[in-house]
Amino acid sequence: MSQQEHVPSEKRKEALRALKFTLFSMSAGLIEITLYTLLDHFTKWPYWPCYLIALVASVLWNFTLNRQFTFQSANNVPIAMLKVAAFYAVFTPVSTICGNYLAETLGWPGILVTLINMACNFILEFLYDRFFVFGKSIDTNARAQRHKN
Repeated sequence: MSQQEHVPSEKRKEALRALKFTLFSMSAGLIEITLYTLLDHFTKWPYWPCYLIALVASVLWNFTLNRQFTFQSANNVPIAMLKVAAFYAVFTPVSTICGNYLAETLGWPGILVTLINMACNFILEFLYDRFFVFGKSIDTNARAQRHKN
């Protein structure tokens, strides 16, 4: 078997990258839903602080795993985190305000609103991470370099 046959095609690499992102996002989603549910059931807090705390925990988890394993990026961690923080500087207030309106004003179940926010977050963050945060540094960490050889 030639060296070229060991190297996955770009389409296969992107499909695998999307699968990894999906699986890590599902684990982050589990953290978010669990934490949101616990806070919602065991505190008297309104929707927004429960959602916000759960979101922050899931973002930290997701960023860490996706940087290392999905995008295999060796880029500057503080810069990558600042880029992700910029995304969440927009996404968080929009999703928190809209979510609070749906849950508190319109009476939608908080868990449904959180699931809708999570779906939006999943799609938008994959595109943002793939093309802006890690776009030029994909497959540059030590793990990716070992697999190239």
